[in-house]
Amino acid sequence: MIISAATDYRAAAQSRLPPFLFHYIDGGAYAEHTLRHNVSDLSEIALRQRVLKDMSALDLRTELFGEKLSLPIALAPVGLTGMFARRGEVQAARAATSRGIPFTLSTVSVCPIEEVAPAISRPMWFQLYVLKDRGFMRNALERAQAAGVTTLVFTVDMPTPGARYRDAHSGMSGPNAPLRRMWQAATHPRWAWDVGLHGKPHDLGNVSAYVGKPTGLEDYIGWLGANFDPAISWKDLEWIREFWKGPMVIKGILDPDDARDAVRFGADGIVVSNHGGRQLDGVLSSARAMPAIADAVKGDIKILADSGIRTGLDVVRMLALGADAVLLGRAWIYALATAGEAGVAHLLDLIEKEMRVAMVLTSSRTIADIGPQSLVPRAQL
Repeated sequence: MIISAATDYRAAAQSRLPPFLFHYIDGGAYAEHTLRHNVSDLSEIALRQRVLKDMSALDLRTELFGEKLSLPIALAPVGLTGMFARRGEVQAARAATSRGIPFTLSTVSVCPIEEVAPAISRPMWFQLYVLKDRGFMRNALERAQAAGVTTLVFTVDMPTPGARYRDAHSGMSGPNAPLRRMWQAATHPRWAWDVGLHGKPHDLGNVSAYVGKPTGLEDYIGWLGANFDPAISWKDLEWIREFWKGPMVIKGILDPDDARDAVRFGADGIVVSNHGGRQLDGVLSSARAMPAIADAVKGDIKILADSGIRTGLDVVRMLALGADAVLLGRAWIYALATAGEAGVAHLLDLIEKEMRVAMVLTSSRTIADIGPQSLVPRAQL
């Protein structure tokens, strides 16, 4: 398959991955309305084309939480990344580092913090959930600090699991799931050789380091299900804010009032996100939620966004709506599953090229120049 656009990687990943893994990363909650709207709402944002402005010198660099970034992008945390490519978190982190952007390690990664951090030349970010097992949370924070993690991304939109029906159909969960996964692996020999045989241990590295024994896929589903905490409130984050000395970002904000609460709490940033449509179906897409949130807190806190961002045009659209930077999720997992570290690096090259075209033709010389003026006024639509 010829990969000439960022969106080509999805089809390539579907061909390579066993169905239970492809649908795990590709699917959403319930009927997947929000999953689809994340993409369609963003793609319908009309950019305002301007010409003859001398766009010979573009600068895509930005600064975020004291870090200099070559692009206004970070790789979002994705659970089980090491199941999509051999030691996938390490490969993705290397690709991000080579392009001068942050990599965010998931709580439920295959590779533990101690494996990923030494493999890259810049500090990484770490994502954490509020869980009932506060001992695990403290252990993870201590290990992240010891490994030199700079920014903590705190995910708050999972007090209870979303209903992800694709997982039951695909073999990720449901009746006879282990047997179904074994058969799928056997019928996808490239994945079986690269990851199934040579990507071991297939472990939840950060969880195993805490419980002192190996934890596999069945433990992933059971452990997370037992540790979701519907009692979560802002007060549960106070001890973390006191403990964590670096920047702290609250991920999972869709409402302006919650964004204001994050400012009052003392967070350094928020991520406007609906968890990629994987939690509550029927909520606003990130693109639809962004303008009101930007109106409420722009300038008071750094605003990041994820959910639905697949291309460089999408990055520019989200910045124009009010984001300071974006997190890429599914886009880089598709690329990783297809071609490992090289695939992620190539994806970022494609996204940069798409951003450059969009910036030239919207007369935006720098990232700071991208804003509401880069969009067609609603009155003209």
